[in-house]
Amino acid sequence: IITVVFNGKALIERTINSVLSQTYSAIEYIIIDGGSSDGTLDIVQSYKSGITKIISEKDNGIYDAMNKGLHAASGDYVLFLNAGDELYAKETLANIFAISTDADVYYGNTAIVNENGESLGDRRLTPPSQLTWKSLKFGMCVSHQSFIAKRSLCDSYNLQYKISSDIDWVIQVLKKSSKIINTHQYISKYLEGGASDKYRASALLERFKLMVKHYGFFQTLCNHFYIALRYPFHKLSRRSMT
Repeated sequence: IITVVFNGKALIERTINSVLSQTYSAIEYIIIDGGSSDGTLDIVQSYKSGITKIISEKDNGIYDAMNKGLHAASGDYVLFLNAGDELYAKETLANIFAISTDADVYYGNTAIVNENGESLGDRRLTPPSQLTWKSLKFGMCVSHQSFIAKRSLCDSYNLQYKISSDIDWVIQVLKKSSKIINTHQYISKYLEGGASDKYRASALLERFKLMVKHYGFFQTLCNHFYIALRYPFHKLSRRSMT
C-alpha cells in the first residue's frame, strides 16, 4: 500500500490507521511525503513502527511521488491510498485475498466521504460487473483507491498527464491483465475533492487527449459529449443528497 501526502496533517492519521488496523498482516506500507511543512511528517514518524518505508523529499507532482512509491515497492500487489482515503473496513484486505490469491487485478466499489468522514454515497460511476480496459471509455468507472494490481504489471505513471495519469495507468494495467476479479465489496472510502474536481476544465481536456490515444478520436468525441451532458445531473443529485 502506497500513500502519497503533502501538507496533509489533518488527514494523514485516518489513512494510516485504516492500514495499520487491517486484519490481513502481509502488508508492505510505504509513505511518500512531498516535503511537508505543516507537521505531517511528525505524525507519520509517530507510526513508523508500522510503516515499512518513509520517503520525505520534494517531488514534481503527485504522479512523480506515486512513481517513487512504485519504485520503492517490493510487494506482489499495489494499492494507492492517499491522504484522507481509507480502506473500507478492518477486514477489507483479508476478505479480498480470501476470494483468490493469484488475480492480476482486484477491484470493487468506493464510498465517498467528506473531511469529517461522513458518507456522501457512492461514486457516480460504479464498477461494471466485469472490468476491462474498454470499460473506462466513459471515464474512471473504478476508483484508483479500489483497484489492486499485480506489481509486475504496473508501469510508471506517465508524467505528461498532470491530472489524469491515473486513468491512463489503470487502462495500461488492464490491457496486460487476464484474471480480473470483481470483489463485489467496498474496498475504500474516498475523500471528496482532488485535482480533477478543482481543475475540471483542464482535467477534461487532458482526459480527452489520453482517451484518444486508447480509443480513437471519433469514439472519444462521442463519449465526451455524453460525459459533458451527464455532469450537471450528477451535481444536482449530489446536492439533493446533502
